[in-house]
Amino acid sequence: MDFREKRRSYWYLVGPAVLIYSLVIIFPVVVSFVLGFTKWSGFGSPVFVGIKNYITMMKDPVFLYDLRNNLLIVGTSVFGQIPLGFVLAYILYRKMVKFGNFFESMIFLPITISAVVVAIMWNRIFFGNSGMFTSLMRMITGDQRWIMAISESKSGAIFPVLFVILWMYTGLYMIIYLANLQKISPSVLEAAIIDGASEGQILGRIILPSMINVLFTTAIFAISGSLKSFDLIFAMTNGGPAHYTEVVAIYMYINTFKYYKYGFGSAVSIMIIILSVGLITILNKFVRRIERKYE
Repeated sequence: MDFREKRRSYWYLVGPAVLIYSLVIIFPVVVSFVLGFTKWSGFGSPVFVGIKNYITMMKDPVFLYDLRNNLLIVGTSVFGQIPLGFVLAYILYRKMVKFGNFFESMIFLPITISAVVVAIMWNRIFFGNSGMFTSLMRMITGDQRWIMAISESKSGAIFPVLFVILWMYTGLYMIIYLANLQKISPSVLEAAIIDGASEGQILGRIILPSMINVLFTTAIFAISGSLKSFDLIFAMTNGGPAHYTEVVAIYMYINTFKYYKYGFGSAVSIMIIILSVGLITILNKFVRRIERKYE
């Protein structure tokens, strides 16, 4: 097979995937980018307004607060789900607890449940006058007017949501890490133990260096997933009360489909992409430094 035939065969194999990716991902992004510079209600012709949508967005205190909530979710995912998932995976991998299969199943179980179901369940626990937690605290305190103040606090209302996100997605990262830990040759660990390596030395000098790329990949998932958070929060709190638990994706949804600001909503969607790419780029540089350290 000559070079031309080989190149043609590559295009036959890759072409359909590239076409589908372009139609599903690239084309909508390009259209959103263009619409982001227009004022359009979904009817008639879009009117070019330049960067007005972006200026309005950055001056809107609701958007800035939603961005704050999104960054808290990113922090919970990167510095909460990933370390906790790794620790749980390491404990199960090293068989530090009995009934490992049972704990593995229980920790992974939340991610198998629909986000809407999880939202409704925890909403019944945390929020509302008839919530389980509220009812329990009223029984303990004897105060029938007791409410969970944090759920109505501007700065604290997001924290019950962060707890649910941590509870739901940690098991997913645990399974990813556990699968990759099992790829490490047992003979390497046995040799380290024979040489007198402690548990900390095994973790720091054998396990972590071999898991850097996996940790980086899961961090990308965590960042991108956190910035497009929508279904769980929308079903759990609808962004309330008073936008206290709202995130950028809900902000985009409301402006686009409730107020029919398709141009403004497109600008918000592009901002989500910019934030995601920016954070992942910073993370990539940080990981490369760590990789050079272990080379």
